[in-house]
Amino acid sequence: MKKIAMGNDHSAVEMKEAIKAYVEQKGYEVIDFGTNSSESCDYPVYGEKVGRAVASGEADYGIAICGTGIGIGLAAGKVKGVLVCTCSEPYSARMSRRHNNTNVLTFGARVVGVEMAKMIVDEWLDNEYEGGRHQRRVDMIFDIENK
Repeated sequence: MKKIAMGNDHSAVEMKEAIKAYVEQKGYEVIDFGTNSSESCDYPVYGEKVGRAVASGEADYGIAICGTGIGIGLAAGKVKGVLVCTCSEPYSARMSRRHNNTNVLTFGARVVGVEMAKMIVDEWLDNEYEGGRHQRRVDMIFDIENK
């Protein structure tokens, strides 16, 4: 069973619960690194936890949610080995998997509704990396990380 690390800040508790239930229905095991409180907290903590779980192999993929998806994605992307895609529509999610081999998806609970988030997640999880001509560019991204 594939595992998904999920994290969220205070703005995305309800969205996390909805998406967690949705991916569990699809057959994924969820490792929940997010807060369950609406008390203000710091999204970088949760983005890093998701990123580290994916980079270490504890999880196959990561989904991180904050108000916009941007901040939590910036934090997750600082972890070596993580390729983040912040999406507000399904097409970018699909192409990020096919061409960029992203392993962490982020989106904003204040930007997309639950049904759109489900469509984004579907496109991201249901597509595979094509490799081939795209690998050279993915390698270039990792080369930047290793400088």
